[in-house]
Amino acid sequence: MLVALSLVTVAPVQAAQASRCGPLRVPGAEHQESVSTNDLTTAGGLTDPADWAGLTPAGLPAPTAVPGTQVDGYFPDDSTGNTNHGWNHDSQFVIRLPARWNGGLVVAGSPGVREQYANDRAISDWVLDRGYAFAATDKGNTGVEFYSGGDAIVEWNQRVTQLTRAAKAVVRQHYCRPPARTLATGLSNGGYLVRWQLENHPELYDGGVDWEGVLWREEGPNLLTFLPPALRGEPVFPAESAFLWPFYRQYYWELTQRIYREALDPDYEGAEADYDYRTRPQARKAVRRIALTGRIGKPLLTLHGTLDGLLPIDQDSDVYAELVRKAGRDKLFRYYRIEGGTHVDSLYDAFPDQLRPLTPCHHTAFTALERWLAGERPPPSATIARPATVSPTECALTHQ
Repeated sequence: MLVALSLVTVAPVQAAQASRCGPLRVPGAEHQESVSTNDLTTAGGLTDPADWAGLTPAGLPAPTAVPGTQVDGYFPDDSTGNTNHGWNHDSQFVIRLPARWNGGLVVAGSPGVREQYANDRAISDWVLDRGYAFAATDKGNTGVEFYSGGDAIVEWNQRVTQLTRAAKAVVRQHYCRPPARTLATGLSNGGYLVRWQLENHPELYDGGVDWEGVLWREEGPNLLTFLPPALRGEPVFPAESAFLWPFYRQYYWELTQRIYREALDPDYEGAEADYDYRTRPQARKAVRRIALTGRIGKPLLTLHGTLDGLLPIDQDSDVYAELVRKAGRDKLFRYYRIEGGTHVDSLYDAFPDQLRPLTPCHHTAFTALERWLAGERPPPSATIARPATVSPTECALTHQ
């Protein structure tokens, strides 16, 4: 559990770094706590390391201290899976406001069923160093029983929209002007949220970066169509990723199939390996409510590893790229297939001769989005070959 903010022993920053426009009030929040600190990054302690464990390569450089103000709190909710701060309350959020602000805001939803600090090492540290304000949400439900609160995945999208609007208001309060640019980004479920937001609420954002987002389509493919065959031993993932299958089978396939099936088709009573989505109208109806269309309204860059052992690239981002094309939105889209990338970046540390981390590729894609919004077109969509020498800090989105 995260140490309560009142117990964090960080030195306060100068008053000039506090809000210059009056007290900070997060619109719609039921509870909030603010603290000024000399370091908003993961090194500063205002985070939960367990929440972001395993999501980045070990060689990722330590962050440079970023002074500023952090706001933690929660929106009204009746589920209690998130135990951070001892609040036992879901719909928790974190908003970070750096003293040296570049005028932008980055919003993220958590990957998997993790809490609001899950993006801290991979995303928050990096964007704070670039001067962005940062906001993240636990999506309204957490943990392996996230589905117990009802329409869980529908709520994810609502909570990101809610936080984005609230964070924009907090930025305006703190800096006396609204953000000049608001960007959405996230990985896995967080990547799905980026896609959904740019399709359904493009007015809130200037663009986004989707890092191996989950694809939901009523007619498939989706998690419930390809995980049961994987559990039966059928070839679902590329053969060259076979060395990763024992890990994903042990930690991801059955658990993921069960909890998302519980969320979308709770009446099913058979074995998960026998689940047949095509014969489950209740599941199809539930997926229809969270499905993606490809009709993005703002620029989006997607990156996905070719050796993803949870979301097979040919049944996920390849399909989404085609949806974008069919929707006539391909001028707003770039898609980078990263050879040697897999779903969990920490696996690079175990297989450095076969994999490459996606964290630096995300950073490069984010920079490309910044330049795109400034008028410089990003590299064309492509499959990016794994270089002879892989770095945990560098990734070029062009052929090397």
